[in-house]
Amino acid sequence: MIECEGLVKIFKSDDVEVVALQGLNLKVEAGEMIAIIGNSGSGKSTLLNVLGGLDRPSAGKATIGDWDLLQMDEKERVAYKQHTVGFIWQNNSRNLLPYLTVLENVETAMMVAGKVDTAYAKQLIDWVGLSHRIGNKLVQLSGGEQQRTAIAISLANRPSLLLADEPTGSVDAQTADIIMGIFRKLNQETGVTIVIVTHDMQLAGKVDRVVAIRDGMTSSELLKRADSDDSLDTRTDSFGEHEEYAVVDRFGRLQIPAEYRESLGITDKVKLIVDGTGLRLEPPSSER
Repeated sequence: MIECEGLVKIFKSDDVEVVALQGLNLKVEAGEMIAIIGNSGSGKSTLLNVLGGLDRPSAGKATIGDWDLLQMDEKERVAYKQHTVGFIWQNNSRNLLPYLTVLENVETAMMVAGKVDTAYAKQLIDWVGLSHRIGNKLVQLSGGEQQRTAIAISLANRPSLLLADEPTGSVDAQTADIIMGIFRKLNQETGVTIVIVTHDMQLAGKVDRVVAIRDGMTSSELLKRADSDDSLDTRTDSFGEHEEYAVVDRFGRLQIPAEYRESLGITDKVKLIVDGTGLRLEPPSSER
């Protein structure tokens, strides 16, 4: 569904250039539900904007299904945003029209693409648990209900990819659990691919795969252990029921997280030692 290879995004302002993505690699299979984590400034929101067709990549490869995000023209970009991708913002004011009802908000999103399907709009509202609020205007809804309305809107045109930028950042923990449950249900029942950007490892622990980004590059992946129990409360552990793996790109280059390099004293070179159990990394003798 998603394939990014050597993805670069440079923002230019007057004489200043900021490299937000520095050769990032990412693959997401159709029907996956993953989380992307990273500190502020790591490039995760820039990546989401590129995948959503909001920012044009500067270099590298970025494809979503049959769409080439680097080569598409503006007409194709509009069609891509209307029919292939759905977006959920942390700030509800970017998702919703406050003077319309829940149903009218979902139908308006359909209207933009040229076809209103009221029966499907009502089905979406039922999926997010807001049938009892279908005729309410947004000012009558709680923050969590507004965010659930935003999820229904994002699915209005049956996208194959759903992007969510900090979707639980403005709600309490209980509501965040409800929203994550809705994502999981939609993923399982409709097969929509879901990418969630967050800085919250508790939320990220509720998906099967977590991609960590540092300094505009993919640094590691966290995969759910095969013997993990979804019923366990793993929030006391920063990695929950996940194991961390370094990422190897197609050229065989290994991304070693900064904290590991620092703990081993590795700077510009590393010694590779193959023994009977695997591969061991050591700094050169002169740097120990």
